[in-house]
Amino acid sequence: MSSLFRGISGLSLTLTLLLLLPVGISSQERQNPYGEWRYQSADAWGTRYSPVNQIDASNFEDLEVAWTFQSDNYGPAQDYQFKSTPTYVDGVLYTVAGTRRTVVAMDPGTGEILWTYREPHTTRWDRSMRQNYGKGVAYDEIDGRGVIYYTSPAFFLHALDAKTGRHLENFGSPVPLPGFPESGVVDLLPDLIADWGPWLEWDEPYDPDYGIPRELGFITSSSPPIAVNGVVVVGNSAEQGYNQTRVENVPGDILGYDARTGEYMWKFNVIPRPGEFGHETWENDAWQWTGDISSWAPMSADYERGIVYIPTNPPTIDYFGGFSPGDNLFGTTVIALDVQTGEREWHFQVVHSDQWNYDLPNVPMVVDLEVDGREIPSVIQTTKHGLQFAFNRETGEPIWPIEEVPVAQTVVPGNWTSATQPVPTRPEPTESFGLPEEDLIDFTPELREQAMELIGDYRIGGPFMPRLYEDHNTGVEDNIRCYGVGLNIPSPATIDPTTGILYVPSTKTCSGGSLAPGALSDEPDNPATTGTTLSQWVAGPGGGLPRVEGLRAWKPPYSRLNAYDMNTGERIWWIPIGDAPEDVVNHPALQGVNTSEFGSGQSSIQIVAGDLLLATEGSNGPPVLNAFHKLTGEFVGEVELPGNGQYGMMTYLHGGEQYVVVQVQRPGRLVALKLPG
Repeated sequence: MSSLFRGISGLSLTLTLLLLLPVGISSQERQNPYGEWRYQSADAWGTRYSPVNQIDASNFEDLEVAWTFQSDNYGPAQDYQFKSTPTYVDGVLYTVAGTRRTVVAMDPGTGEILWTYREPHTTRWDRSMRQNYGKGVAYDEIDGRGVIYYTSPAFFLHALDAKTGRHLENFGSPVPLPGFPESGVVDLLPDLIADWGPWLEWDEPYDPDYGIPRELGFITSSSPPIAVNGVVVVGNSAEQGYNQTRVENVPGDILGYDARTGEYMWKFNVIPRPGEFGHETWENDAWQWTGDISSWAPMSADYERGIVYIPTNPPTIDYFGGFSPGDNLFGTTVIALDVQTGEREWHFQVVHSDQWNYDLPNVPMVVDLEVDGREIPSVIQTTKHGLQFAFNRETGEPIWPIEEVPVAQTVVPGNWTSATQPVPTRPEPTESFGLPEEDLIDFTPELREQAMELIGDYRIGGPFMPRLYEDHNTGVEDNIRCYGVGLNIPSPATIDPTTGILYVPSTKTCSGGSLAPGALSDEPDNPATTGTTLSQWVAGPGGGLPRVEGLRAWKPPYSRLNAYDMNTGERIWWIPIGDAPEDVVNHPALQGVNTSEFGSGQSSIQIVAGDLLLATEGSNGPPVLNAFHKLTGEFVGEVELPGNGQYGMMTYLHGGEQYVVVQVQRPGRLVALKLPG
């Protein structure tokens, strides 16, 4: 059994100070009754927090497996990545499973299947590159009737009766394809492209089976929609930008529908058109034909203010922006929309002209904070590159100043990069930027000398170092980006709304990589390839700093779980994630060195339940669930799991008993734990 997180480093938190933090955030504000988990990220605020505390430090290690759900019963396991977080509402557990994204309702006490729904086969489903990325369902109540909403890989919106699984009557309109119900479904594509220039110029009829013509692009879905104040807000997804080779695509515009009728209400253009705010950030005509900027990560909402918060990713082609000069709003941006009209309340672009694949993978987390004696309704956006942005969620005003920092510029022919990038003055990044000499390993003088010689062959900076291109002539081996990575689909952040403490996993990384000519990387026969015009440059071979006698060139910790008090913007403690790898522990140069706080180099998956912070050790770590005291990071205990912990952990209270559901891999399963009966 693993005994990770043995030590607490940088501990500056005391229980006395924590008693002063805000308390008493009601379930009503978060739209999540006590004991339930109504949203993909627990509640409308996206916190991944539950106040249920039946499981505590005194009994955590008594947990045992109550039941297991096998996702590979819904499709071939080798083609499927189980990523769904279940929801628990009114005595029923809901999830999606398999590449067909089958909706499953089950008994929360036994795992028994109550009903399922699988969308009929379409060519659009065949073409989807996000079949196995379904992250869950949405829930709402219409006239006292529970409704499950979900979006499919083929980009249809379904509304199902929560108790029976039958499609809603008088919702949406009939889909003229075999097997679809008469009502309860909305084909999202016509509303998305109805006023889009490339579609208006396309002189062929709409094909509901095939969808958007391959020459124009393709769009699918990943995270569930969110239902807010009678409106279902739908996001979307596209092919990963690092796989794209052609510059045309469809924009990932945000859609709003009436939750009762499925009637189309509004659309927010993520690529601003002439006369719209932000259009000037597209300095040529690329806004007309390029796309993406999808909202594949979960969304959150402030019901009282009627605002929905949406994170986005970059424009088409992750690592090259020469065909679309400018900052490119609303790429890699947190957007606040009026849920009734779809109008922009405010926004903040986290990365200008994003060419690093720094799409926002985490739900914007809503929380009430007390900063310098002022109560501030807030929203926190965490990032892939280790920064935490904090805003007034009503106005968009930063809680702490955000500076535009000059960054290195591209030398790739034909490329364009922004002169500056935004960096918050607080909280501090999860890991330091760059690799200064004081961060190099010094276990022995020989290792230190080798590390010094190594970095002299590279140009090293923070997360915004631009990529070089193959056969570059810059006098260095590669450009290297050193920063804290780890926050992604499998390793989301968590916030406790009763204390304002934010928990963020991180892994120090120093990565490189180059650009390659688009003509050499294109796969014209790949059905996922969309568009017609080859990009001048696309993602080339990856890379990074070589190791020094098998060791990372930088000092540990290699990975850690960070706790930030967002009322002050201070990191109050951190604990290492996992045990140091065996090749590090047994390295001849480290004999006699205490490696207990090195970390494994992996990220964790965590939730807050009552007084406990529950965390696994990542999809490649040992199969254990760990518990820590949420205020101090003190290790409480561990429970063995039947597989490696993965994205999808949640908790609920059912029949008077608290359950913790952990998603484990190989094959994908949901494992429900509870105290002995």
